[in-house]
Amino acid sequence: MTDLIRGKEVRKIVHLDMDAFYASVEIKDNPQLAGLPVVVGGSPQSRAVVSAASYKAREYGIRSAMPCSRAQRLCPDAVFLPPRFERYKEISQQIHSIFKKYTSLIEPLSLDEAWLDVTSNFANIPSATWVAMHIKRDIKEQLNLTASAGVSYNKFLAKIASDERKPDGLFVITPENAPAFLEGVAVRKIPGVGKVTAKKLQLFGIEIGYQLLEKTEDFLVQRFGKLGGYLYRIIRGIDDRPVQPSRERKSVGIENTFAVDQFYGEKMTQEMDRLLDGLSNRAKKTGKKARTVHLKVKFEDFKQITRSMTLSSSEDLDNSIRQLAHRKLSEICHQEFPRKKIRLLGVSLSNFIKQVPVEHDNNYQLDIFQFLNRSDAECK
Repeated sequence: MTDLIRGKEVRKIVHLDMDAFYASVEIKDNPQLAGLPVVVGGSPQSRAVVSAASYKAREYGIRSAMPCSRAQRLCPDAVFLPPRFERYKEISQQIHSIFKKYTSLIEPLSLDEAWLDVTSNFANIPSATWVAMHIKRDIKEQLNLTASAGVSYNKFLAKIASDERKPDGLFVITPENAPAFLEGVAVRKIPGVGKVTAKKLQLFGIEIGYQLLEKTEDFLVQRFGKLGGYLYRIIRGIDDRPVQPSRERKSVGIENTFAVDQFYGEKMTQEMDRLLDGLSNRAKKTGKKARTVHLKVKFEDFKQITRSMTLSSSEDLDNSIRQLAHRKLSEICHQEFPRKKIRLLGVSLSNFIKQVPVEHDNNYQLDIFQFLNRSDAECK
């Protein structure tokens, strides 16, 4: 890489993404599964969805978030396994121990991917590409797993590069070849561009990078708001975000897909309480209180809605958030969508405010839902 871009020192960023992580861990722990179509997600007789699929399973068209029942129709011989999140967390910690041999600037995105700033690294390796190769080698030799790496001068390009040569790949985007790469990139691959945005962009004839480059910033902002400004900058390779080792968590959430669609009633309010109980454990880990609660409801026809409610006061957040969630669910089911069965229910918290630890504040208010001591519920 060149030493300067627009007068700034070039960062050397590596994005590491484990290949089919959950499925690969299952195969690592049970070598007899090697070469078989392995699907992690649950029973195909349930409403479980695919959390991960081995590359053999992907040959049949099986993908993450697909219903396991459909995955079985695509591949009747697939091996279906329930997720073991504690095991995946354990392996993730081992992967991060390898990262820490090279740099302390590590920003996790999930259990199986992270950004690393290796501009200065503990191994004193001048090439970010060589650092990525060393890390990939260590993961393979120590854990018998493979990772794909993207190397570039910013986080966006490093992340998009890691997907170019999967599995077990390595792809480098330098300042010199970035413009040509971005001209040919599929816009749907840009982080932040989901299915809805991709379809809207398509209406304006924007599917490939060069078509997005042709649009002015005003054009994009007028039609896509804040996202438009982001798209204008990112397609030009402009991303000044540093790798943040202590990236602050913005939200916590939990949801459940029912085995059988449910009408609103006593069972539904009990399920809401169960989700809030599970959310309490997650909220406590943030060390903060939340002022905004988000409710997610998916109906039997797959129509999905979300509603957000923010408290104007920080008084008695515990009970207020619980009451808000129940009241809003009742309004949705009685007023907005009466007589509709519910397939999925979820709740999350955001808009966190800092709180003082108990030992430092005699007037400390219980952390959100802290009075609840029931078990957590795991969701992906």
